[in-house]
Amino acid sequence: MEKKVKWLGRLIAHSFYVDLDQVRTSGGGLKDRLVIRHPAAVAVIALTGPAEALMVRQHRYAIDQVTLEFPAGKLREGEEPEAAARRELLEETGFEAAEWTKLLSFAPADGYSDEIIHVFVARRLTRSAGEVEADEILSVETLPLARLKALAREGKILDGSTIVSLAAYDWIEGI
Repeated sequence: MEKKVKWLGRLIAHSFYVDLDQVRTSGGGLKDRLVIRHPAAVAVIALTGPAEALMVRQHRYAIDQVTLEFPAGKLREGEEPEAAARRELLEETGFEAAEWTKLLSFAPADGYSDEIIHVFVARRLTRSAGEVEADEILSVETLPLARLKALAREGKILDGSTIVSLAAYDWIEGI
């Protein structure tokens, strides 16, 4: 088990920061570790029926591709995960949900990041009068869960939180 000995510095970015720590290893040696400090995030499986969900298409700059994803986003400072999930669903799809269930939480990159993604299932959706974030979201689509599984197997869904969320829902709920 490694234990932090010394904080060596921090790089501040827009929505996260990177710490450089010096740690003592279980063998007694010293190593430097970079850790991305992230405010946590949510992903929402918004069910429009028993076997279909809302998806968003958006351009992801880092990979320069349009992706198909479950609605998702970062928590704001002091925000609880379910509140963030409700906000992200509304902002990205224009829908609200009457029923919310926490599916699970996972660490997508625990080797170098403290980010935790909280996955929620939203049911009993209604369209809100709110506007979808036009600067982020290219389209909102409804797709069968079986089709999403096929797209993931074909490599046409690249977003990790969508793939993990879909697999977890299949594992827990049985699509």
